Amino acid sequence: MFDVFKDKKVLVTGHTGFKGSWMIAWLTKIGANVTGISLADTNNLSLYSSTNLSNNINDIRQDIRDAAAIKKIFESEKPDFVFHLAAQALVRKSYIDPITTWETNLLGTVNILDALRQFNHACTAIMITSDKCYDNVEWVWGYREHDKLGGPDPYSASKGSAELAINSYIKSYFSDSSNVKICSARAGNVIGGGDWSEDRIIPDCVKAWSRNEKVTLRNPFSTRPWQHVLEPISGYLKLAEEMYNRDDLHGNAFNFGPNNNEDQSVLSLVEKMSEYWSSVQWEVLSKKEEFYESGLLKLNCDKARSKLKWHAILDFDSTIRLTAEWYKSFYEKQNMETITYNQIQEYINIALINKVEWGNA
Repeated sequence: MFDVFKDKKVLVTGHTGFKGSWMIAWLTKIGANVTGISLADTNNLSLYSSTNLSNNINDIRQDIRDAAAIKKIFESEKPDFVFHLAAQALVRKSYIDPITTWETNLLGTVNILDALRQFNHACTAIMITSDKCYDNVEWVWGYREHDKLGGPDPYSASKGSAELAINSYIKSYFSDSSNVKICSARAGNVIGGGDWSEDRIIPDCVKAWSRNEKVTLRNPFSTRPWQHVLEPISGYLKLAEEMYNRDDLHGNAFNFGPNNNEDQSVLSLVEKMSEYWSSVQWEVLSKKEEFYESGLLKLNCDKARSKLKWHAILDFDSTIRLTAEWYKSFYEKQNMETITYNQIQEYINIALINKVEWGNA
């Protein structure tokens, strides 16, 4: 599966982040030659720090806001594939520090695009933004790739703006005859082992429960289409594989999300997680939230299903089981590199057993 990446040079920005770490784990399992670009670690807890992934890649610590430095890395590494995941990814933090959010999510993305523009080498690039790039009016059907972009909070607006920049660069500099092929990918509500970010429900739960404390639920009845981290990553890999072999996908945007029947409330998520932990408690925040958060946001993934033959393969129970098992293993001080690779293999096995079309390439 995804043998196209074997022995290829793959550059991943944000490789020490939650999704980035799972991405490089899967790529190294395939046999890719991975270079990662990320900021210096500021958090002792991360999937990246709890595994030995750094031993298997070229680890570069660089701020993507430095255009000249990014250009030099591209010139030196000459990647065959690029997955751009680096971002300021927290909505609440975007309210507190909007300038860094805008600089990282918009100008950082522009710097990657501009490095690609000056990069005379065949390359397939996936620019990963977020489901929050859409102007969310909380309708009950999923957003499609051509729906209106934007959002009220700095994070959402910066992601919508990044999509506009991506589209602008594609149309201005990357014609059909360009050496560089680019698509954007949008996903959200991603959970799984190794996420320790602030103000996210799964990390909040496991950190509190590991200390025998109550976890506070800010929005228990908000509904989300939760998906395991390996679902969108399989989508990103499938998209890059198809782009490498085809010319008709260049310039497209794709949504990657769970099946339509997987929407669950925050409370349901916590209740399901609690089945894997003993003597856990939670409480509901009684005061009104300081910052606005949407109550519902869904993606329509028909385009990925039609053009890539990709769809999610995990149900809600399996998503929670894999997530809980990773964290339980962490607190039991097991070998987390082995656990992480084993979960990737389990996911691959599920795809193969179910004979999903995207898994048979």
